[in-house]
Amino acid sequence: MSIPEVISLISGIALFLFGMSLMGDGLKKLSGNKLEPILYKLSGTTLRGVILGTGVTSVIQSSSATAVMVVGFVNSGMMKVKQAVSVIIGAILGTSITGWIICLSYIDGAGFMAEIVSTKTLTGAVALTGVLLRMIGKKQITKHIGDIFMGFAILMFGMSAMSGAVGGLGDEPWFTGALTTMKNPVLGILTGIVFTAILQSASAAVGIVQALSVTGAVSFSALIPLLMGISIGACVPVLLSAIGASPSGKRAAMIYPVVTIFGAAAVGIIYYPVSALVELPFASMVMNPFSTAFVNTVLRLLMVVFLIPMISVIEKSVNLIVKDRKKSGTKLQDEKNIVLEDRFIAHPALAIEQSQMVIEKMARTSIEELNDSIGLFGTYSEESFERIKDMEKDVDEYEDSLGTYLMKLTGREMSREQNKKVSLFLHTLSDFERISDHGLNLAESAKEISDKSLHFSESANEELGVLFRAVSTVMDLTVKAFLAGDLVTAARVEPLEELIDDLCDNMKHNHIDRLQRGECTLSQGFVFNDIVTNCERVSDHCSNIALDIIELSDDELHPHEYTHNLKKQDSEEFREVYNEYSRVFRL
Repeated sequence: MSIPEVISLISGIALFLFGMSLMGDGLKKLSGNKLEPILYKLSGTTLRGVILGTGVTSVIQSSSATAVMVVGFVNSGMMKVKQAVSVIIGAILGTSITGWIICLSYIDGAGFMAEIVSTKTLTGAVALTGVLLRMIGKKQITKHIGDIFMGFAILMFGMSAMSGAVGGLGDEPWFTGALTTMKNPVLGILTGIVFTAILQSASAAVGIVQALSVTGAVSFSALIPLLMGISIGACVPVLLSAIGASPSGKRAAMIYPVVTIFGAAAVGIIYYPVSALVELPFASMVMNPFSTAFVNTVLRLLMVVFLIPMISVIEKSVNLIVKDRKKSGTKLQDEKNIVLEDRFIAHPALAIEQSQMVIEKMARTSIEELNDSIGLFGTYSEESFERIKDMEKDVDEYEDSLGTYLMKLTGREMSREQNKKVSLFLHTLSDFERISDHGLNLAESAKEISDKSLHFSESANEELGVLFRAVSTVMDLTVKAFLAGDLVTAARVEPLEELIDDLCDNMKHNHIDRLQRGECTLSQGFVFNDIVTNCERVSDHCSNIALDIIELSDDELHPHEYTHNLKKQDSEEFREVYNEYSRVFRL
């Protein structure tokens, strides 16, 4: 090959890779970034996992990208290793679709109609359509379609450049000699592995083999080991993605090389002994881009058929390869081990799903901590107090990590619904964290009462009992509304919060009267006032969360007007709910 031909080949590979990436990204965005959550939500059974792995990979044009997502799922606890095996098996088949797309670049022939549907005409029309949609389109969906068209056109240009660069290799003795050595299974497989590891794309490697097949020098016998090696070599980016992952994440990454090695070995064990005993008529067949795509698909389909019954064996194999670390830390620390995957930042739908899991855990921990703190006033124990302190630290960690994670997402392109979710999470994070702080303050007040053997009067204890029930109720309403996105429940929080404010004011006045009558001491008064103030602050933060839920909704409640009415306390609905709670929580 001359230097210009080498440069043309490299340029063609670069265009091909860029076009494939642009087309895949456009398809993902056109789907509303819904493919990724579907992948882990609906992959509960083997058949579903294989089908979804195949489907998602066919769209995003990369089995490695699918496998990297799966590593993230398993590493974060969103998916089990066994589920990951079936998805990755499906991804191995799904990536073969790219070979058929590439075949479109080899549509040629004679005659008027053949010229109309030829590669050059098709590529030019698609490129022009893509540019127009990208430049003129005002809606995001139109721009995404333009990206798909442009990606396809660039991919076609890349394939044409590669085919043109290697067109003369068929007459080169060194090239035909090299391909002859590929008939050796070991050499062919190793070449495919190294080739794909360098490109980090099985689709690109198959595309280049299709381009080489135009020379007429690629036989079926040389193609089979190359394709086997290409399927195995695609594991390199997946293994790299597992650096720094948990043992489960590393097991998920190991699935790819294990399944491709098992699959290639199964096909090789059947094909090579048979070809040695019987002269197969297609063994010396000269391949072209279309037959190469066909053989690649059939090979991967045979691998999948063999691998599906082997899922349990594959799972055991990766468990043996990657051992568990020695467990350390408390039970609580092990339970709260939710990893926010940076791998998902490029996939906003996944990042939001994972963020929701963490903030829901944070909300549940906050209400559990608050209820446990209130329980200390009835029966105090150091063990419960230490557990409350641990939960408060957990909530602080959730806020720090999730706040940083969500801020990384804000610069990404997201749908309107996704932006609303991220805004809700960012608005409510600090409120849940502050509720946790006040829960710890209440626990410290209970500790002070226990340490100093303080005793409130009967009327003060009764008032605190009413306040505690009201605060537990408003917290329960808030968490339920947040977890379910329930606007009706959220609308009941503000009236109860206003009632709690009134209860707190009355309790402070009543306690001053008790102090003046000598029923309570000054030291008791300080503790009592701290308890009341912390309960009032908890209800304030519950109100903030409930109003955020309402304001960031599209419900018929007309959020801004409704919020204004709540603040003014002049809506009939508000007064009705307020009166309902005032009959339940009376001093």
